Amino acid sequence: MDLVYVTGRPGTSPDAAMSDRLPRPAPRISCYTDFVRNVTIALDDETARWARIEAARQDMSVSRLVGGLIREQMTRESRYERARRSYLAQPPTDISSRSGSYPSREEMHRR
Repeated sequence: MDLVYVTGRPGTSPDAAMSDRLPRPAPRISCYTDFVRNVTIALDDETARWARIEAARQDMSVSRLVGGLIREQMTRESRYERARRSYLAQPPTDISSRSGSYPSREEMHRR
């Protein structure tokens, strides 16, 4: 069924009187607060079945489940990368200047 929506204020055109009788569109409500992009993925049967079951168990859509898993991976990788950069920014420890003995594990891993 095609719906016709008339814009303007009542009394401004001949069709304005009819605008009160036309159905109004339902407001679109999104569960997302930010813009999201649709992505198509291919899953084998076993993985797709697991995703559907896990999404149902968590009371969410498969799309939201997959998005959350990807975001977790991004966060994990960015934390690792920050820790790596922080470690590599430290000056190297010169162990050859010690009196012939290597530092203990505790000394090497002191934070």
